[in-house]
Amino acid sequence: MIDLINVSKAYRAGEMLVPVLNGVSLNIHKGDFIAIMGPSGSGKSTLLNIIGCLDTLDRGVYQFSGQRIDLLGEDELTHIRLRHMGFVFQMFNLIPRFNALRNVELPMIYAGVQPPQRMQRAANSLNLVGLRDRMYHVPAKLSGGQQQRVAIARALVNDPDVIIADEPTGSLDTRTGHDIMTLFQSLNRAGKTIVMVTHEDDIAAYAKRVARMKDGVIEKITYN
Repeated sequence: MIDLINVSKAYRAGEMLVPVLNGVSLNIHKGDFIAIMGPSGSGKSTLLNIIGCLDTLDRGVYQFSGQRIDLLGEDELTHIRLRHMGFVFQMFNLIPRFNALRNVELPMIYAGVQPPQRMQRAANSLNLVGLRDRMYHVPAKLSGGQQQRVAIARALVNDPDVIIADEPTGSLDTRTGHDIMTLFQSLNRAGKTIVMVTHEDDIAAYAKRVARMKDGVIEKITYN
């Protein structure tokens, strides 16, 4: 599904270019569950952002389902994100004044889905993550784990090919974090491809593969 070939990325700091990725190559197959790990500054978040079409590479090739992503413009990248990717972030990124149902509906609004269908699909997605009885609660009335489940429901609602998860348990206590990872595993068993960044070994253990990064390269990939 995802093929990265010799991908490099640098950011400008004043007059200097600071390299972040230095020739990364990685293959991710449909139905995979891969965790990307590494110390701060290793390039793991930049790599995840490139995979999620939130950032662009400087050199190399990025193919998604056979399409050259590195050759696309911003409008085309937006389409890829809306139609093929779902995002789960550490801080949930829910809109405080919207209830869970409305938060889950948001990606469908941007995708042009009509209101009756939006509501039904959002309710189905919340039911999938075990929140049927919380869909009319605003985030302040939900626990951290419930808020992350809303975020996962939102990521799933457009039936994406891949879920992009950036430290999805970073704001949760240990028990709740493991509950969320159990949910990720069940989604993966149902066929969802998951690419996740984490700094916790016990969280990475839920993935099928672990790619360990250092100094902008993947040092090794191990299997769980």
